[in-house]
Amino acid sequence: MKIGIMRRNQYYLIAVIALALIVLVLFLTNSKTTFRHSMSDFAVDDTSNITMIFMSDKNNNTLKLTRKLPGYAWVVNEKYLGQKFNIDMLMETMLNVEVKHPVPLAAHNNVIKELAANSVKVEIYQWVYRIELFGVRWFPHEKLTKVYYVGGATQDNQGNFMLMEHSSEPFVTYLPGLRGFISPRFTPIEKYWRDYSVFKKNLREIASVKIEFPSFPDQSFEIINKYQQSLELISLTDHTRNTGFDTLKVLNFLSAFRNLSFEALLNDLDKNYKDSIISSVPFAIITLTDTSGYVNSVKTFHKKAAAGATDYNGKPVQYDLDRAYALVNGGKDFTLIQFFVFDKVLRPKKFFLKGFKEE
Repeated sequence: MKIGIMRRNQYYLIAVIALALIVLVLFLTNSKTTFRHSMSDFAVDDTSNITMIFMSDKNNNTLKLTRKLPGYAWVVNEKYLGQKFNIDMLMETMLNVEVKHPVPLAAHNNVIKELAANSVKVEIYQWVYRIELFGVRWFPHEKLTKVYYVGGATQDNQGNFMLMEHSSEPFVTYLPGLRGFISPRFTPIEKYWRDYSVFKKNLREIASVKIEFPSFPDQSFEIINKYQQSLELISLTDHTRNTGFDTLKVLNFLSAFRNLSFEALLNDLDKNYKDSIISSVPFAIITLTDTSGYVNSVKTFHKKAAAGATDYNGKPVQYDLDRAYALVNGGKDFTLIQFFVFDKVLRPKKFFLKGFKEE
């Protein structure tokens, strides 16, 4: 009887040991898998709760994209409104980036050296909850959730090298559906993330608009939008009110200020050349005052035409017919604008008078 009990206990002991070994193997396997996954988990599960993205490169360029809460507008370096298209593209990349494969062992050291010398560090902060239970969330706070490095493109230009912080295993990543590489979407250069809007006011937000033509003062004017009930067209030379104007043209003119943007930032242009333009007589000065009293004034300047340029009739022209320079944001930014965009507001006073016919 005792022998039978001993054998039975041995069986139990063997079973317990075997079960313990199985649990240990499963634990170690799962830990290893989890570790490897965390080292290649570049995608963000939910970009809607991202509140801040910080990027920096090896040339001391830094970028900070922030928003107060999910759903709010993005701000660039706490100074400028963010450009929606580029930020949406970044969000799409962060959401859908996938790992193609680990970097081959033969290339490992070279890739690590390249990432150390030329990469962009990306920090992602999200709005998370300390407790989430049965669909109920408590104690929201901002948390740093991911830090990784984005390197250069692979040799075939169809992927990128990326590395998680505190990892020594780089991966080749890609964006499904994109024929190319994603590193240009992770640039810490400020100007690529700024909103290029110059005027962004709807009709009900506009109190007045003044257009001055220094070389043609008799065509300078001001339109006053009186309490959204009536319009006035005033000549700036003698401050008289013009009664015979086309109301529809004036309304279309004011409505054009809903979305006017510059084409390119030229702050890095040669200082002497830029100063010579700014010190010249402006082509037009546009001043919009909104209903809160905020005044936004923009100076535009002619851009010299290329040598040998002609108009549509073949006659030589002195100035570029497609583009001009503009000083915006209170004179802080020197930009390039398109007449295709701004012509709708660069109208002379005579354009609004009844009976006027365009040539």
